[in-house]
Amino acid sequence: MIHVEQRERVTVVTIDRPERRNALDHEALAGLESALALAHEADSRVLALTGAAGHFCSGADLSGVEDEGFVAALSRVLHGLRRAPFVTMAVIDGFALGAGTQLAISCDLRVASATAGFGVPAAKLGLMVDQWTVRRLVALVGQSTARHVLLSTDVIAGQRAYDLGLVHRLGGLDDGLEWADHIAALAPLTLQGLKIGLDEADPFEDTTLAYGAAFDTAWGSEDLAEGLAAFSEKRRPQFRGQ
Repeated sequence: MIHVEQRERVTVVTIDRPERRNALDHEALAGLESALALAHEADSRVLALTGAAGHFCSGADLSGVEDEGFVAALSRVLHGLRRAPFVTMAVIDGFALGAGTQLAISCDLRVASATAGFGVPAAKLGLMVDQWTVRRLVALVGQSTARHVLLSTDVIAGQRAYDLGLVHRLGGLDDGLEWADHIAALAPLTLQGLKIGLDEADPFEDTTLAYGAAFDTAWGSEDLAEGLAAFSEKRRPQFRGQ
């Protein structure tokens, strides 16, 4: 499910659910939380997060996404990656969709293949991502591209993501681990301090009343039930705005 390998000062965390294209369920999220804790205990300087069998993470496993506990657990993982005292790096091949893109943008650095795919298909299902994800995406790629990704549900290829600055380096796992080894040899206290400064430069985290109300409305809507049913039945959803 979630594999953890310690390579000297680099912790490699692999999501391994190939039958679901590494989609996240409650067990996977718990495994990622445990992996973060293990990296802390090992005094890691870099955590490299990747996926098995040619995909990073295809999103949430929709069999349990309507559970409120899933949203809370995902939030803990995302902010755990962001606030970790070590550098976090996503190494992406294949799809990074929905929660996969959220995992990737929560990390400090991203390495991806040119053919990787980033996207947030929330509007195809009738659900919403948290407001921090929206702000983070805007901060990384700008308002125009963030609107493109969120409002159209289009998938952005790895090469395009690199051109936009969302991806820092093009390559595979070996390339990511080589970069991770380089970063792990840098001054850890400096990196920790710089991460604090960068996090404090991020947009504020509080959810606004207007977004919170829209979030609750979407998650409690008939459209969400229809989106999940349509996904399960492999048909196009019929949204009614209710």
